[in-house]
Amino acid sequence: MIRRNDIIMICAVIVVCLLIFFLMSVTKKEGGKLVITVDGQVYDTLDLNIETEYKIKCANGAYNIVVIKDGYADMIEASCPDKLCVSQRKIHYNHETIVCLPNKVVLEVVGSEDNDIDTIAK
Repeated sequence: MIRRNDIIMICAVIVVCLLIFFLMSVTKKEGGKLVITVDGQVYDTLDLNIETEYKIKCANGAYNIVVIKDGYADMIEASCPDKLCVSQRKIHYNHETIVCLPNKVVLEVVGSEDNDIDTIAK
């Protein structure tokens, strides 16, 4: 049997979850650059504001094709057998990634501001 206090606790948990979700969605920042990494090494860096289609060529003859359009990066084609990277959604927020494990390709959105200083100690 559900009591009054049980209903209050359930409602409080739902409100807290919705508040956390809202705060996370508000604090997301759009990135400005796409860093392409192949086998752990930076392959190239592209601007998300410039629309382009880019072919990533791997050492073993494998390839991936990335399209940047309307500020979003999307993997549209890959030579890997499972094509999971192609089915991932478009990305444009900081630290979002698309990964192609068979080809060892990682696409990551990073902020557009270049800052060599990590922290300032006083």
